[in-house]
Amino acid sequence: MDFRESWHMKTFIGIDLGSTTAKAVLLDENRTVIGRGITNSRSNYGTAARVAAGEARIDARFTLLRRSLAPAAGEAGAAGFLAALERAFRLEQFLEQLADLEETCLGQLKSERFAATAGALSEVLKAVFQRVREEAPELYAPGARRKPDFFRDIAGSRFHAHSEIAAKEAGVALDTLLDAYDKSIVEVENRPPSGDLSAKLKRAAARAAESEGDASHLPQDRIEDALGIELEETYLVGTGYGRATLPFSKEHIRSEILCHGLGAHMMYPRTRTVLDIGGQDTKGIQVDGNGIVENFQMNDRCAAGCGRYLGYIADEMNMGLHELGPLAMKSNRPARINSTCTVFAGAELRDRLSLGEKREDILAGLHRAIILRAISIVSRSGGVTNEFTFTGGVAKNDAAVRELRKLVEENYGGVTINIDPDSIYTGALGAAEFARRAAGA
Repeated sequence: MDFRESWHMKTFIGIDLGSTTAKAVLLDENRTVIGRGITNSRSNYGTAARVAAGEARIDARFTLLRRSLAPAAGEAGAAGFLAALERAFRLEQFLEQLADLEETCLGQLKSERFAATAGALSEVLKAVFQRVREEAPELYAPGARRKPDFFRDIAGSRFHAHSEIAAKEAGVALDTLLDAYDKSIVEVENRPPSGDLSAKLKRAAARAAESEGDASHLPQDRIEDALGIELEETYLVGTGYGRATLPFSKEHIRSEILCHGLGAHMMYPRTRTVLDIGGQDTKGIQVDGNGIVENFQMNDRCAAGCGRYLGYIADEMNMGLHELGPLAMKSNRPARINSTCTVFAGAELRDRLSLGEKREDILAGLHRAIILRAISIVSRSGGVTNEFTFTGGVAKNDAAVRELRKLVEENYGGVTINIDPDSIYTGALGAAEFARRAAGA
């Protein structure tokens, strides 16, 4: 594509509003994914949908820049510049939201409950935010690791760390600072960064070119052209656990069963069986050669055996959710777990730990119990047929994948199992394709 001649592009957006994360995918007219976005779901689902879509548009800009720069600057040159551009852009976004958070926290001090200590607390808060601001460039330096990458988590972690020190130095109550933060962060994350996206990216591009040293190899006209392309939001479709709360008309809503089935088909056209384990439910779906759903089963009564169940287990064991899988992978003797009921999981977990069972064996047993439950749901939908595609956030959990492969082979033999690195976007991908079709593209 000649970007100097293409200033307008139709896009089709799919938004999958899950119970824990909101995902968005942008397709072009050729059914090519040009952007993906994800954010943590909020009490304000409308905001979560806007943020996810906004992140997908940002990602689309990087896709267009990559397409434009690679032929002229080479893959390596384009990759180095784009990495620097993303760091510069994310830093600007972070500092913008941090300033909003500081102003909101200081605004909390105007209430009567802070009247006696407002002056002292104001100085401490300003000092805390100044420290976070000063270290922000390090958070976005080359090689820096931020897991996860949501503003709430990064800002919260650094605010808490610096508040402990500042509160002790100033002799003020730490709980008071944290109270001001807790009351402010919800407001701030419901006000995503605003302003002209292209203008921000152009500023970031200038800083990225400087950081790359000799930027003469970068064709500036191609950068300008890629950032100047108008991305038309031609049609939008929403789906997911929270689809009923999305601020769209019914014509723009599709069931998550249909979207996951079609999305899996787009990723792997030979797919016939789909298993999706999300935050709140598990779905077993059978599709035909066109990705049309023929049958399905799901657990819709509770979150047992889903992502939220694993989150509950992580909290009980004082671990991060991302740590469960790696620890379970160390087990050679999985414990036999009697129930995946969230209500009873805590008590059973504590009992087993008190009896001396290893944490990795308990976790391995929990993962096996979750997958057993999931395979049961798939079986009721029609069983596993070749090819089998595993989607959802739990598909990124190595321990869950290990148990899935074992159980599928035990029960169905040598079946091809597909797990895409971007499987968490499957529902949003299907929704985006429904949007493309609805627009007649």
